[in-house]
Amino acid sequence: MSETLQTEAVTTASDAHLLDQTVLAVRTAGSALRERFGEVAPYRTREELMDALAANDDTAIAILRPRLTRLRPDAGWVEDELDGGALPPGEWWVVDPAEGNVNHLHAMPEWAVTATLVRDNQPVLAVVHLPLTRETYTALAGAGAHLDGWPLRVSETSDLGLSIVATSQARPDEDEEVVRRVGRSITAMLRDALVVRTSVPATLHLANVAAGRAGAFWQFAGARADLFPGALLVLEAGGRISDAEGRPWTPQSSGFLAAAPGVHAEAVATLSR
Repeated sequence: MSETLQTEAVTTASDAHLLDQTVLAVRTAGSALRERFGEVAPYRTREELMDALAANDDTAIAILRPRLTRLRPDAGWVEDELDGGALPPGEWWVVDPAEGNVNHLHAMPEWAVTATLVRDNQPVLAVVHLPLTRETYTALAGAGAHLDGWPLRVSETSDLGLSIVATSQARPDEDEEVVRRVGRSITAMLRDALVVRTSVPATLHLANVAAGRAGAFWQFAGARADLFPGALLVLEAGGRISDAEGRPWTPQSSGFLAAAPGVHAEAVATLSR
């Protein structure tokens, strides 16, 4: 075995072990948030809402940050899960401690805990845990995507008109032009797709694409924590990732599209109207 292949094999083995340890950390944080889940959280002002969101985040981060830092002491930590754009070179933990936090506060079940290790702006491992169902999605670059150990594969459909598609609000208080662009895209997809779903969080839609349940997911603007874990799930399940115009996606892109290969071009055409 050449030196290069030996290095790649060691890295893959090391990342696989790291993935297992990341799963344990994320599940522990998810258990803590599950204990806080139940009734609709009371709030009367935007400030009280933000305080309640922060309390959930802090609960999970108190578990995740020390554990993930021990696993990768030299990796950076993204402080704000709503941040977008490229990261500096090197390794970074991109974590959403309560993705779909607003759903959690409203006693809705669509929320998760996610952790992604990003290396030179490429996600190399991702964990998405759904505490209420206790399901865990994982992806490792070059080694596939799985749901509780079972391999995931994107849909084989080649007809957008037979596909469930989805989009998600990128962030609160989004730029008005982005909001208008989202509205236009939903209208276009309502004409071309079977069913259009619009809800948060993004990662759960992307998990559905990776599992072959949905044909495509798109979003404009977007935060790294929204997109990195699901992007790796979809790629490792055989899907395609691009911007909304079909060009290679980067964290600086203004749009994002994840789709089964058979409907990707049709989805791009619809979003480009």
